[in-house]
Amino acid sequence: MTTFDVEVVLKGRDFAVRQPVTIPYGAPDTWDEAAVYDVLVETLRAIDRVQNPDAPRDRAVVLTGFSWIVEPEADKVVIAIEIPMGAAIAGPFAIAQEKLDALITNVIRMERQTAKATSVH
Repeated sequence: MTTFDVEVVLKGRDFAVRQPVTIPYGAPDTWDEAAVYDVLVETLRAIDRVQNPDAPRDRAVVLTGFSWIVEPEADKVVIAIEIPMGAAIAGPFAIAQEKLDALITNVIRMERQTAKATSVH
């Protein structure tokens, strides 16, 4: 299990709210795409929980419509995410910046391919 903090700032607010998140994976340097998918989903859910505290914790999430970047933080990295309702910083994580960046890129690519495969026009 890995537990990390997500600091959320909603649009129009000048303060951050910290949300602890736990995912069922080991150390970040052992993560694969499934683990990173869960990190992204839980980070977006944390943003939603700050805005909608009574929303279900397992609310559906689609990995589209947000900007992200992996940034160094001392000897670790953080994931910064921005969506229309606000922004979040998840981490820090003990994983190489390039590796986490590549894993997120792969997860987003797979999510887009899945969305295209299930779209009906």
